Amino acid sequence: MKRFFRNKNFTVGFILSSIVVIAAAISLMWTPFDANRMNAKLRLQGPSWQHPLGTDQYGRDTLSRVMVGAVNSIIVGLMTVAIGLSVGVILGLVAAYYSRWVDETIMRFSDFLFGFPAVLTAILITSILGPSMINAMLAIGIFYIPVFARLTRAVAMVIWEREYIVAARAAGISEWSIAWRHVLPNILSPLVIQGTIQFAVAILAEAGLSYLGLGTQPPHASWGRMLNEAQTYMSLSPWMAVFPGLAIAWAVLGFNLLGDGLRDTLDPKMIRMR
Repeated sequence: MKRFFRNKNFTVGFILSSIVVIAAAISLMWTPFDANRMNAKLRLQGPSWQHPLGTDQYGRDTLSRVMVGAVNSIIVGLMTVAIGLSVGVILGLVAAYYSRWVDETIMRFSDFLFGFPAVLTAILITSILGPSMINAMLAIGIFYIPVFARLTRAVAMVIWEREYIVAARAAGISEWSIAWRHVLPNILSPLVIQGTIQFAVAILAEAGLSYLGLGTQPPHASWGRMLNEAQTYMSLSPWMAVFPGLAIAWAVLGFNLLGDGLRDTLDPKMIRMR
């Protein structure tokens, strides 16, 4: 852990992302007010002692909604990265082991998925299934599959040529056993780094989809949805947009710095450069 915290990017990213996670965890048990409770008398109020981040157009406490929105963002990040990892790693391992037409088919499939950005995929899925947070997670997760498939293939192709893999084959170990016991553990570092970075991208993507009305639906709190609702009242209460926007920037910056710090610490090439 000392080696990790000697890296400034990791330290700052760890602090920023930890605050987001702690705020989300606290909101599961306690928030200053009910995030969905309306009070017409308190509409569009600025920051005060009672409501540190002000209130929205329905008199709901902004701080409580920002805290609850952190839960949705973390859930989306975890689920989308899980979808991309689970499918992408398997496809990448298969592509690295089987050459020629199998590898070519998987890579062309990845190129096909890359041709449909997350927003377009979300529009397609939600037009069929309807807008919701689950469908948004599915859309972003599908977009992540080729990201992890390509990374897994590139790293695994190098590992398959190592001497200990040849020795394992000579010992009579099955190919899939070699893949799970020897290849996969040796490619975990780049996968963890990529997963952390994509986690930040997923938070930003979910906010964008919710802003367009394709993600989390009302009355559930979402940072992107809060920005969408705030644009109508910018002249009356600019605070409605400032705080969810800062929350998005805080979370994305934190997890990006955390991923950069992990890369700088775990990547042997970066260690040699230092």
